[in-house]
Amino acid sequence: MGRAARAVINLPAILNNYRLAKSLAAGAKAVAVVKADAYGHGATRVARFLEADADAFGVACIEEAMELRAAGIKKPILLLEGFFTADELPVIAEQNFWTSLHRAEQVEMIRNADLSTPINVWLKMDSGMHRLGIEPEHFVDTYQQLSSLSQVNEVVLMSHLACADELDSSHTRHQIDTFNSAVIGIDAPHSIANSPATLAWPELHRDWIRPGLMMYGASPFSESVEAASQLQCAMTLETEVIAIHTIQPGESVGYGATFTCERTTKVGTVAIGYGDGYSRHAGSGTPVFVNGQRTHIIGRVSMDMCTVDLTDLQDVSVGSRVELWGSELSVNEVAEHSGTIPYTLFTGVTKRVPRVYIEY
Repeated sequence: MGRAARAVINLPAILNNYRLAKSLAAGAKAVAVVKADAYGHGATRVARFLEADADAFGVACIEEAMELRAAGIKKPILLLEGFFTADELPVIAEQNFWTSLHRAEQVEMIRNADLSTPINVWLKMDSGMHRLGIEPEHFVDTYQQLSSLSQVNEVVLMSHLACADELDSSHTRHQIDTFNSAVIGIDAPHSIANSPATLAWPELHRDWIRPGLMMYGASPFSESVEAASQLQCAMTLETEVIAIHTIQPGESVGYGATFTCERTTKVGTVAIGYGDGYSRHAGSGTPVFVNGQRTHIIGRVSMDMCTVDLTDLQDVSVGSRVELWGSELSVNEVAEHSGTIPYTLFTGVTKRVPRVYIEY
């Protein structure tokens, strides 16, 4: 009943991808990254399904962490963006949250905090991404300050890679060398590997990996990587054809009349648009599957609908299933046609689109 647009979330596929990450980094623990509502897949449902396997969960901020605790998640939760104000620290201690720390002022906030129990801190180094982190030359001193505090339990040394998805990038090698040099003499666990480093940079697996995008079945690479080929699709965005009409050569389709037919064309109107999170930048030629047959978008994507070319397809009618990405069509390919990345497609799927969960 009702509009057919939906996102089908395959929870066993997400668990499989998490286990793949762990198998690639034998001996390392793994933070299952579920920030941004598990990249649009539903953080509480994903975390509940993974909790028996997950060593810890990763979110951006305390609001996301509190949502998981409210849903009954017991495992440690790492605040990847850290804490913003000192009044978060007592909550972090009480709730068994772990927090990253990326600037000197945060050390003083911890020093002055009255906490019920010591907290685990992930000390972040700016090894070359220049977004967040302690400068390498101040890293040892910051670590020593943290280690001396009664409010601090374990310290993990972390950094984030800017170009790990580019396998020939010298920037990653520079970041590795910077990190390795700056932590000499510190006896503490390391965490550097995001999804691309987990899949393709084994020397960076260290003590903790942080799989994110790969858990949801999308490759972070523009090229073929063997380990990434083992990932299982976790989200299928689908809807149906709601109208079919035939237009003649020279007639146009959609807003702005940007697509003009060169032949007699059977046009299918599909119930999904940018109001659902399907990118408006998915222009004419972006692939879709209709009843298991490959075709493409024609004309502009509008808020609630888009149009596809049905001319050469067989056995298509009103009600035929349309896959925008998923098990038949890689989200990476759709992202490339849309001039974006899988992250933005996943996280852009709006609340108007029901999530339907497969649990077995």
